[in-house]
Amino acid sequence: MAKKIAIGSDHGGYALKEKLITALKRARYKVDDVGPFSEGACDYPEFGFQAAKKVATKKVARAIVICKTGIGMAVVANKLPGVRAGVCSNMADTVSSRQHNDVNVLVLAATKVSSKKAQEIVKVWLKTEALKGRHARRVRQIKALEKKVFKKIK
Repeated sequence: MAKKIAIGSDHGGYALKEKLITALKRARYKVDDVGPFSEGACDYPEFGFQAAKKVATKKVARAIVICKTGIGMAVVANKLPGVRAGVCSNMADTVSSRQHNDVNVLVLAATKVSSKKAQEIVKVWLKTEALKGRHARRVRQIKALEKKVFKKIK
């Protein structure tokens, strides 16, 4: 289980981000908040990129990003090598994202999950391990494709 988590949002996900930071700290996680630091209007690509970059550069093993729908953050996060970001809004998707895809960036939609539900999703996501066998083989295939397409990020 990762003990250091990067987290970022846009203004639409700011309130949920703040609640998750409190819950993560209560669970003794070290939280690297990449912003934003107020509810003022902002652009999600900047914060999604910064959180995902922490995973891509191995500064953290996992990150959480939040916007209103989760879609924009997923698009941005998946632009970085080594990042496998997935939007999760229920337990089945959360477990599958970790077991089948070894998702290392959790994307949450602030308009689709309550604070309580988001905290439950995060808890399950953090404790669920990736499966071996065919699922590990597929993740290795994704990593091989990344090597063909991406250059290392610093």
